Formats: sequence, C-alpha cells, structure tokens
Amino acid sequence: MTHLPHIPLKTPVKLLSGHKLVACIANTSSNTTLNKLICTMSSSAKILLILGAGKNIGHGVANKFRSAGYRVALVSRSAEDRKTNSDGDLTLKADLSSPSSVPAIFGAVKELLGGPPNVVVYNAATLTPPTDLQNPFTVPLESFEQNLSVLNTSAYVAARESVAGFEAISADIPRAFIYTGNGLAGATAPVPLLVALGTGKSAASYWIGSASGFYKEKGYKFYYADERNSEGGGVPLDKLSGVGAGEFYWELAEKKQDIPWFATFVAGKGYVHFPNSSRT
Repeated sequence: MTHLPHIPLKTPVKLLSGHKLVACIANTSSNTTLNKLICTMSSSAKILLILGAGKNIGHGVANKFRSAGYRVALVSRSAEDRKTNSDGDLTLKADLSSPSSVPAIFGAVKELLGGPPNVVVYNAATLTPPTDLQNPFTVPLESFEQNLSVLNTSAYVAARESVAGFEAISADIPRAFIYTGNGLAGATAPVPLLVALGTGKSAASYWIGSASGFYKEKGYKFYYADERNSEGGGVPLDKLSGVGAGEFYWELAEKKQDIPWFATFVAGKGYVHFPNSSRT
C-alpha cells in the first residue's frame, strides 16, 4: 500500500510507470493537507510476476500476459538482475532454494514497475532422485530439504507476499496466485524417483487449497494448475505446452468462471475434471 504524507489536496499525484490513483482514504487535520493518503492502483497497471521463468511454461505465460497488456517480471537463477530483456520484461536473478530471498523479489517489482504484481505464477521446480532407485528413503537429507524449499517453502513465502500486495490493489483488477503443479498431488505414485518432487508438490497443494477457500470473499484466487493429457494422465516434462499454460493461466486470472483450485487442464481445451486424480 502506498503512503504519501503531507500532500496538498489539489496537488496531482503520479505513481511510477503510469499508475493512476483511483481510491483514497484520507485522514486530514485541515481541508488543505492530507496527513495520510492511502491509494490503490487502477486497472491500467497490471503486473505479472513469474518465479521460475523458464523457456517453456515461463515463456508461454509471459507472452500471453504481455500480449494482453501486462507488464511482466521474470525471475530465474540465470537472469540478468534488474535488467530489461528484448521483450521489454523486467528480469530478476534469484535462487528460490533460499526462501528468505523471496521478499526482496517483490520489493524489486514494486520499485521498478511501480506497484505489486496482481498475478503471481510460481513455476519453479527441482528433483533430486534417491541414490538407490529401489528405495524412496535414500534421497540425501540436505537435497530433500533443498527440494522442499524450492517446491513448497519459497512458494509459501511468495503467496504471503502476493497477499500483502493484493491488499493494495484496487478490486477491479484480478488478483491471482497460480502454482504450476502436476498430477503427483492428485494421486500417489509408488515411484521412488519422484518422492521428493511429489512431497513438495503435495505440501504446496494443501495450503493453496486452503487459501483458495479462505480468500474467496476477497476475490483473491489461488490455483494449483496441472496439465494432463486427454485421458487424464500426466504430461512428460518435454511435452508440456507453454502456449497451453499461457492461455489457461490467463483464463484463471482474468475470467470469472467456476474452476476449482485444483485446476487440471488439457492444452487447447482448458479446464477438464478428472475425478480419479483430483483434489477438493
């Protein structure tokens, strides 16, 4: 929320990047001066933040939202920090295995794009296999904890920061947190290779579902987005559709439709319910 003390009532105020002031609550001691001005952003200021902005899903989601008029901020380990890429997107460098790094990302977006993101996509993932593929309990402990930091803890911190930003955004702007999931949170797989990945995704899915219900009346949307094939099975990593994710994530954020928080979709078709591998 933006605080601008001691501004004369008739003084025009302009925020960074063209934001307009559309709603203010004033606490005044005279009819000429604001002691406290709390303002929200207009619908002209839509910002997408992608944490874990890779070449497939991250790229597809960024393209879709950018084409719809969003400013875009991209976070990855390999990005140039606080730079602008050839598409005009802000790039930020961060290691999401460190949850304590997440608040600074949101601070940089506010500083450099003029406000908090109204749509946040958490797309980071990692997988450390067990040292013995016949024993799910042989993932090195340090690696297991690092995987959970990327898959769950940093996402949790990002959701916390998202909600803090949503509070400062006008109600006419969609506010959504979208987590790129997979089918491991919908159905347990007896596959030791996937134990760390499934644990992290499943952990995140719980608080995403909880937040979806808790914040529904405020209009804050939370989704665990899970691409499937037409039969409801998982899609291999190299077959995931960046374009399909972009279209679906944009619909989740922008459209008013009755899609549950555990949002399974088929690329090109949108939401599809698979009762044998979904959550409520």
